[in-house]
Amino acid sequence: MPGFSVVNGPAEGGRIADMREKSDGIATPIIRPYEAGDAAALRRIFYSAVHQTASADYTPRQCAAWAPAEYDAALWAEKCARRRPIVASIGGQCAGYSDLQPDGLIDHFYVAGAFARRGVGRALMAEIERLARASDRTELYSHVSLTAEPFFAKFGFTVERRQLVEVRGETLANALMRKRLR
Repeated sequence: MPGFSVVNGPAEGGRIADMREKSDGIATPIIRPYEAGDAAALRRIFYSAVHQTASADYTPRQCAAWAPAEYDAALWAEKCARRRPIVASIGGQCAGYSDLQPDGLIDHFYVAGAFARRGVGRALMAEIERLARASDRTELYSHVSLTAEPFFAKFGFTVERRQLVEVRGETLANALMRKRLR
């Protein structure tokens, strides 16, 4: 993948992406493991991704149910620590994050609206796939929003089934998507 490479990271065998300028002058993301101080930035990314990007496919009420403005910061930080996400940053700013659960579930995959279409999602997906293959997983799956469905399809995921899920009294459509790795 031009402009993106993965090298050994400094912390506990973590991985980090090499940051270089692309020919268009936009820096490629740095991918690194989650750090305890990242929780608030990841919450901002989550909120932005839902309210700025996914709002193209969901109503304001659905977005507010999915990513409410008010939240319990301590509970969010605890969930982040359990999820153990990887974080993408550009120019020192957190731009996106994702995770990979032991069974191959990608539970969270979010890019901040300000960083959409700048290679952040591509870099995160490349690292998720590298991590999955390195741990001998045979597949990846995720419950993907209508907005993210074309992105996941571009990376070889296929729709297994369409779903309606209820979140804080609102019904949201999504799709269970899966990718075989072998």
